Amino acid sequence: MRFLKVLLIVVALLAALVWGGGMLLSPKFTVIRSVEIQAPPEQVYALVADPKAWQQWSAWNRRDPEMQMSFSGEPVGAGAGWAWRSKSQGNGRMAFIAADPNRKLDYDLQFEDFEATSKGSFIFEPIDGGTRVSWTLNGDMGDKPPMRWFALGADYMIGPDFEAGLRNLKSVAEKK
Repeated sequence: MRFLKVLLIVVALLAALVWGGGMLLSPKFTVIRSVEIQAPPEQVYALVADPKAWQQWSAWNRRDPEMQMSFSGEPVGAGAGWAWRSKSQGNGRMAFIAADPNRKLDYDLQFEDFEATSKGSFIFEPIDGGTRVSWTLNGDMGDKPPMRWFALGADYMIGPDFEAGLRNLKSVAEKK
């Protein structure tokens, strides 16, 4: 009986910590990663602005080659979108909402498992001998305090996937 009482107190304290601590955390997060690619901006942009080309370089597609993809809207750039279903990578959808060809590409991202709203961009900067690509994701985990803990760890959770994707993008772009 004493054990049960102690267990209930510990569970209540942990719940209070998760809830109360979450109320003190910001729901917003930002993830940014960059890479320099020895290829012209138009060549790199083409690999990012075409949703079907993501299968060549995206870390998530490489982790799950069986990922089910469906495409909608325009084939490339603003208006292009896709959705995916994956047992290991989750389900979601992404759409390019604005494009300045070879310079910038903005997108909306939504995962089915989270209520978070996320927007991001790819910036393509010409540099000597190639292109610097910066990939950004800005999100808001909403009003539920436990979800704010995910915002606190977003860079740690998502950053390595951005890094892997950009390494893959570099490899694909530099082979062309």
